Amino acid sequence: MDHRGKLLLLPPNRVWRTYPGGRTLDELAGTPAPADTHLAEDWIASTTVAKNPPEAFRPPDAQLSSPPGVSQVRVGHDATPRDFVQLLASDPEYFLGAAHVAKYGAQPQVLVKYLDSGTRLHFQVHPTREFARRILGAPSGKTEAYHVLSVRDSSSTGGEATGYIYVGFQRPPAPAQLREWIATQNLAAIEACFDQIPVRAGDTFIIPGGTPHALGAGVFMVEIQEPSDLVVRFEFERAGYVLPESSRFMDRGLDFALTVFNYAPLTADDLAVRVRCAPRRLRALGPSSYQDELIGANQTDCFRVLKSSLDGPVVKDETSVVIAIVTAGSVTAEVGGEVHRLRAYDKFFLPAGLGPVSYTPAPGGCALLECLPPAP
Repeated sequence: MDHRGKLLLLPPNRVWRTYPGGRTLDELAGTPAPADTHLAEDWIASTTVAKNPPEAFRPPDAQLSSPPGVSQVRVGHDATPRDFVQLLASDPEYFLGAAHVAKYGAQPQVLVKYLDSGTRLHFQVHPTREFARRILGAPSGKTEAYHVLSVRDSSSTGGEATGYIYVGFQRPPAPAQLREWIATQNLAAIEACFDQIPVRAGDTFIIPGGTPHALGAGVFMVEIQEPSDLVVRFEFERAGYVLPESSRFMDRGLDFALTVFNYAPLTADDLAVRVRCAPRRLRALGPSSYQDELIGANQTDCFRVLKSSLDGPVVKDETSVVIAIVTAGSVTAEVGGEVHRLRAYDKFFLPAGLGPVSYTPAPGGCALLECLPPAP
């Protein structure tokens, strides 16, 4: 079928992770008995393969023609699932833009996820892009951003505290001290290096590569990141699951893992200025509709994140490929002679060559989170 002039709709793409979560994702899918399991994430418009251990479970309805993590998509009103990697490769300049393809090839150069934490995630750190290229021979590191959608109360997490993140060492250890704490799994000492940062719906944070961090329990969010699954987990067990050796230090040793960390302290002032991202008004879209920048060049050159708040009919024609998520309200999108009624938490992909899309929000308005690759 012809894919030009159509939205790509993004059905659930649940991915196994080393921590439990996903109850909110079950609820959105209408699962009769929603629960936190290891299917804690939904990878959105993904061409990235998940680096999971051999025992990792795949959903029974997963499209086994695709590796874990890679999305299946629907073209417009056609309900037939299509492999996203193959579809992009069939017409890369239309989907991604000629300048993007010339620089990055036939892949979006950004990975977007729903992440729903049923427990605090492992203490972890990701390599910077420079480290990944120089040391690992990988094209991307893993700078990431969080846009919080909701926070559960502790009744859904077995009484575990919810609604916070750890970002950067506020009290950095010496590398030799950190090595000992990791080797002996002295988690009390590791946790004492951090301060809890409370989070609430609407907050946006940037976590540069090299920054040690952990996401607290009960946070449902959109994660926007470089397209890789590279991670050093320096906590080996969460919720009864013990990480295999291969999932701890990227198949390398502890001494290597210690070189990934940025040991510089992140003070409260640093966190407010460099980690928490305040929206910046970009443009009006109508009398009471507008678009804000949440993540831009001031935060990173790895990706961009915008948010459009629509309170009336708007015609939008973006100049870049966009991965879009309805984060509040509902909206009708019309393009190519097709009408799509999109509810809260629906996801869709706007090809670079799509052209104008007419949006009509329901009464009360809607919000669209728009995730873009780096500017080519």
